[in-house]
Amino acid sequence: MDSSEKQKRIVVKVGTSTLTWENGSVNLHHIDLLARALADLKGMGHEIILVSSGAIAIGVGKLGMQARPDELRVKQAAAAVGQCEMMHLYDKFFGEYGQVVAQILLTGEDVEDPLRAASLYATFTALMELGCIPIVNENDSVSSAEIETGTAKVLGDNDTLSAVVASLCNADLLILLSDIDGLYDDDPRQNAQATLIRRVEEITPALREAAGGTGTWRGTGGMCTKLAAAETAMAAGVDMVIANGGQMHLLYDIVAGKEVGTRFVACKKKGVS
Repeated sequence: MDSSEKQKRIVVKVGTSTLTWENGSVNLHHIDLLARALADLKGMGHEIILVSSGAIAIGVGKLGMQARPDELRVKQAAAAVGQCEMMHLYDKFFGEYGQVVAQILLTGEDVEDPLRAASLYATFTALMELGCIPIVNENDSVSSAEIETGTAKVLGDNDTLSAVVASLCNADLLILLSDIDGLYDDDPRQNAQATLIRRVEEITPALREAAGGTGTWRGTGGMCTKLAAAETAMAAGVDMVIANGGQMHLLYDIVAGKEVGTRFVACKKKGVS
């Protein structure tokens, strides 16, 4: 049985830059393609967990704000509005493809406390046994620790959260959909000669140097957070792939084990669970 035939438990993380257009409005086209691909992969027998950013950005648009708020309490209010709208959209689009979705909102304490973590694992497992697709986000409206108040970041670090969820749920694969094709040896936005790194088996100081700073203005996902996520995933025996969220069809190739984006190879491969 090859990698495309083996049933996998897959965590897919989608960033704000994939869910919204440059002007901050919701990218319905990408959400539709994402729902279709994940529903199809589930139909192939895989178990799917989606970790989704975007609550604050979508809330800002829903509320008609002209700019992102600086005040923490207003950011959290925007997150509350945006989370509701985001789940409405996911429910609508996944429903079109015959899928039932469930919302799970987490804070750092939820995954750090052993009792809460065990309860979370049981909930995730029950949802997937019932045929649902859990959709996870940080609970930005109540957890100030997940929202940075500086100018560089306005959203929580869902890259790391997705790796923690993948580890918690004993996933086989973690896929980070971003606005870039993968990890480069230099910033491709500044250096046209930057080379895409296809395979990583160890996070080295050179890789950290190449990772640079933060991501787009709509989200926080820079390569530094993705390397941190890779370390967590690899240590837990979970392969991680960074790929371009603008090309949802690549999800099929990634799950099949083909060379797409950058694949971080787990330190120790797990047996089939």
